[in-house]
Amino acid sequence: MKVLLSIKPEYVQKIFEGEKKYEYRKRIFKRTDVESVIVYATKPVGKVIGEFEIAEILEGDPITIWEKTKKYSGIDKKSYIEYFKDNKKGFALSIKNTTIYQEPLDLYEVDPKIKIAPQSFMYI
Repeated sequence: MKVLLSIKPEYVQKIFEGEKKYEYRKRIFKRTDVESVIVYATKPVGKVIGEFEIAEILEGDPITIWEKTKKYSGIDKKSYIEYFKDNKKGFALSIKNTTIYQEPLDLYEVDPKIKIAPQSFMYI
């Protein structure tokens, strides 16, 4: 199973350059069979630009996750703390085997039923 994730362009770039090896989320998928992520770079890019496999999903309090992942976070601590403020639990998707598409795709090219990008994620 794959999910389509909406990710800010600056983080998308860091993922595919290998600098960001964790994608942080406040909430995670309920399904346990999700193995890979299709990456939608949010506006101003507004395109699907690649995908990656999930090595593992870390779950816990945000400070503990930060301590385990900060070396390859691709984000500064202040932004990380701001993202997780008011959340007692967080998730980090460990990224492996990235693939960047030769040509970015529009959402309808991934699935004709997709009309708008997901706020967080959607199953594909």
